[in-house]
Order: sequence, then structure tokens, then C-alpha cells
Amino acid sequence: MTSVTSLSGPAANARPFLHGTELAAISRVLQTGQYGHGPETDKFERELAAYLGVDAVVAVATGTAALHLALLAAGVGPADEVVVPSLTFCASVQAILATGARPRFVEVDPATLCVTPEYVEAGLTAATRAVMPVLYGGRAVDLGPIRDQLAEREIAVVEDAAHAFGSLIAGGHVGATGDLTCFSFDAIKALTCGDGGAIVPRTATEADQLRRARLLGMTAPREQRVRTVSYQVAATGFRYHLSTLHAAIGRVQLAHFDEVAASRRRLWRRYADVLTVIPGVTVVDLDVANTVPFNCVVRVPSSARDAIHARLHAAGIQAGVHYPPNHMQPAFARWSRPLPVTEAVASELLSLPFHPGLTDDDIDYVAARLGAAIADERAAPDRRSATAAGQHGGR
Repeated sequence: MTSVTSLSGPAANARPFLHGTELAAISRVLQTGQYGHGPETDKFERELAAYLGVDAVVAVATGTAALHLALLAAGVGPADEVVVPSLTFCASVQAILATGARPRFVEVDPATLCVTPEYVEAGLTAATRAVMPVLYGGRAVDLGPIRDQLAEREIAVVEDAAHAFGSLIAGGHVGATGDLTCFSFDAIKALTCGDGGAIVPRTATEADQLRRARLLGMTAPREQRVRTVSYQVAATGFRYHLSTLHAAIGRVQLAHFDEVAASRRRLWRRYADVLTVIPGVTVVDLDVANTVPFNCVVRVPSSARDAIHARLHAAGIQAGVHYPPNHMQPAFARWSRPLPVTEAVASELLSLPFHPGLTDDDIDYVAARLGAAIADERAAPDRRSATAAGQHGGR
């Protein structure tokens, strides 16, 4: 498997991975003159559905658009609450707010950075209309112990599976569990369209509703509308369609996806092997046998995390942090509540460079620099104490 792009070096936190035929696919679509939603988008949807083993997939412009439309399809609106972990990308929260609802932030398991049934249950209120488990790093979330309770209370499950295309749960793909599941296909995801997303609907009726909503509420796609003197707008909608150009990229990516999935699993295991021997480093468990990893995240001592991050960047390694907790963000302050587990674990997180363009030597180098940074930070207090003692003694 060979990437044809070198948009940034191996030490980049993440970067797109192309297979070499995406440009030809885009050129082919450009020549058709159909750049909005069109036959290429329809083909991509059918291929996605076949891969996941579901009846239908509705492709949209972004993962955020997928979450917004899925929440609306679940009936979420003003006065409702949506249970969501604070430790997620801010898009999860913005999608909730776009419906007029409000987020109910909950904790995550420090070992997986995912919600648990217990944390979700503790976050339920009389106003809860939906829960949004975030499949952090691509790891599936099993809400089995509270499924009956959610069903009895007519609380929908809207999965934020932005990281998790191709991951497995209960022997099937994420997205085939009967929930409203939302994927992201942005530039750095395991399957990229350049930008894009998709929703797995629960029913055929819901699929039709989502297809109208992504096309401004219109009942027919453009190729049908241009043959008539009018068109019908049946509901509120948005300009959320996936263009044929993006779909063409996605179709190439999907044809090679199993190769990428295998590469990501192998690289994650390599990281886990070499990081295990570094004192002070804990690798966040992704259940890699069932997961197509989106990232490789470690926990380091919180007192030194920021300094370690700076040392890695000084060495040319673009470590990141996924994610600053949302309940501590100024835009979401009105819905903040104490989440001590999330706050503690978030202060320890570092995301290491992770993409299929990495080599084993790249991973070994990153691990060595991480180990050196941790050792230097541990030694720093002793050096500072020795320096201070020497200065005091010289006065």
C-alpha cells in the first residue's frame, strides 16, 4: 500500500492517505458536468450500505451535518436534552445546539475515553430525548445494559461514530446495530472524501426524511427537478448534500479500505508494543482487534503533560490533545457541571502522530523522543532544586 501524497512529514499528527486513482475519479466526474448530488453520490451510498451490511446509507456534506440531521430525525428539539460526553470534538456539541436542544455532559471511562452505560444512565433526566455515545478513537460503545430503559423512555441513540467507520461490535460493523449512526469522512479519517459524512437511518421512512432534509427539504434531486417547471419543498432542510466530486474520492477510498484498516491496526499495535516499556506512559485501550484505529492516544503525568507536548514539538513531532473538555469551553459554560474524572484524564492526554504513511522507524523515533521527554521532565525538578541550592549557598 503506497500513498501518493506527502502533504506533511511522518511526524505530522495526522494526514490524508490517498491511493493514486482519486484524481482520475475526480476528472471523470468533472467531465460529466454534474457536481452536486448525483449518480456518483448514489453509487457511493449503495457501496457504503453493502460494506456495512445495512439497508441504506444517506451521504451528507460533513460529519457535523450527519449529527445535526440525525438528531432532528430522532425528534430532538428545543427544551430537550442530549446526553453526551464532554470529552469529544466540539462538533458533537454544536450539532446538539443546532437543534435548539442542550447538552447534558457526562463522564468517560479513563481506560477507554468512552462513555459507559452507568455514566449515561446517571446523566438521564426527564428532559432527555437522545443519548450520543462518542466512539472515541474508533472503539465501539455497548449500551446493552440500559437499552431497555432507553427504549421504554423513547430515548434515541445517535452514535457519533466519526472515528469508527469499519470498526466492529457484536460481530457486525458499527452502524449495523439499529441506531442512528453518524460517520465522518473528512481529510484525516480512515476513509476520506476530502470532506463528507454519512448517516445510517433506522427505517426506510427515516432514510427518505434524511434525503429530503439534506437537499433543502426538496422532494426530488436536481436531475429530476430540471425536467419540470416547478419543484416541491416538503419540509425544513439544509444544503447538506455530498457532492459527486467528494463521492468519487470516497468510492476509491472504500475500494481500498480493508488495506487501510489493516495498516492502521498494525501501526497501532507497533505503538502499543514500544510504548509499554516507557515508564509513565499508559496507552488508551482501543480494543484494536475490533477497531479501525483513528488515533493513538497516551496518558502521561498531568503535571508534565504540557511540557512534554512542547518538547515533542521542539523535536518536530506534532503531538496533539484530543480533546479539551467541552464543559470547560466558554461557549458551553452555561451547561457546565462538575466532571472530575474527565477533567483529570484530559490533563494527561497526548495524541501521537498516527496515519498510514508512518513506518516502524517513525514510530520507534516518536516513542524514543516521548520517553526522553518524560525522563527529562522527571529530572527537571531535581536539577532546579540543585541549581537553587547552589545559588543560595553562594550568597
